Amino acid sequence: MEHPGRGAPYSVRSLAEVSGISRSQVGRLVSGELPDLPVHEAHQIAEALGVAVLVLFMPPASPT
Repeated sequence: MEHPGRGAPYSVRSLAEVSGISRSQVGRLVSGELPDLPVHEAHQIAEALGVAVLVLFMPPASPT
Protein backbone atom coordinates (compact mmCIF):
# COMPACT_ATOMS: atom_id res chain seq x y z
CA MET A 1 0.00 0.00 0.00
CA GLU A 2 1.64 3.15 -1.11
CA HIS A 3 0.62 6.74 -0.57
CA PRO A 4 1.12 8.45 -3.95
CA GLY A 5 2.19 11.76 -2.44
CA ARG A 6 4.74 10.33 -0.08
CA GLY A 7 6.07 7.37 -2.04
CA ALA A 8 6.57 5.46 1.21
CA PRO A 9 4.72 2.18 1.62
CA TYR A 10 2.26 1.74 4.47
CA SER A 11 2.27 -1.29 6.69
CA VAL A 12 -1.01 -2.50 8.15
CA ARG A 13 0.04 -0.92 11.43
CA SER A 14 0.97 2.47 9.97
CA LEU A 15 -2.18 2.64 7.81
CA ALA A 16 -4.28 1.80 10.86
CA GLU A 17 -2.60 4.56 12.85
CA VAL A 18 -2.97 7.19 10.13
CA SER A 19 -6.57 6.29 9.27
CA GLY A 20 -7.79 5.72 12.82
CA ILE A 21 -9.06 2.22 11.97
CA SER A 22 -8.01 -0.75 14.11
CA ARG A 23 -5.03 -2.83 12.98
CA SER A 24 -7.11 -6.00 12.98
CA GLN A 25 -9.75 -4.43 10.77
CA VAL A 26 -7.18 -3.08 8.30
CA GLY A 27 -5.42 -6.45 8.25
CA ARG A 28 -8.68 -8.29 7.60
CA LEU A 29 -9.54 -5.83 4.82
CA VAL A 30 -6.14 -6.26 3.15
CA SER A 31 -6.31 -10.07 3.38
CA GLY A 32 -9.81 -10.13 1.86
CA GLU A 33 -11.37 -11.59 5.00
CA LEU A 34 -13.36 -8.37 5.44
CA PRO A 35 -15.17 -7.55 2.17
CA ASP A 36 -16.33 -4.05 3.13
CA LEU A 37 -16.37 -1.34 5.78
CA PRO A 38 -18.81 1.23 7.09
CA VAL A 39 -18.77 4.25 4.78
CA HIS A 40 -17.05 6.58 7.26
CA GLU A 41 -14.21 4.07 7.81
CA ALA A 42 -13.79 3.54 4.06
CA HIS A 43 -13.43 7.32 3.69
CA GLN A 44 -10.82 7.43 6.47
CA ILE A 45 -8.69 4.78 4.75
CA ALA A 46 -9.14 6.35 1.31
CA GLU A 47 -8.08 9.73 2.68
CA ALA A 48 -4.99 8.22 4.32
CA LEU A 49 -4.02 6.54 1.03
CA GLY A 50 -4.86 9.57 -1.09
CA VAL A 51 -7.31 7.72 -3.34
CA ALA A 52 -11.04 7.77 -4.04
CA VAL A 53 -13.18 5.38 -2.00
CA LEU A 54 -14.27 3.57 -5.17
CA VAL A 55 -10.64 2.62 -5.85
CA LEU A 56 -10.57 0.61 -2.62
CA PHE A 57 -13.62 -1.47 -3.47
CA MET A 58 -13.49 -1.56 -7.27
CA PRO A 59 -14.31 -4.99 -8.68
CA PRO A 60 -11.65 -6.67 -10.83
CA ALA A 61 -11.55 -5.56 -14.47
CA SER A 62 -12.33 -9.06 -15.69
CA PRO A 63 -13.48 -12.13 -13.81
CA THR A 64 -10.83 -14.80 -13.50
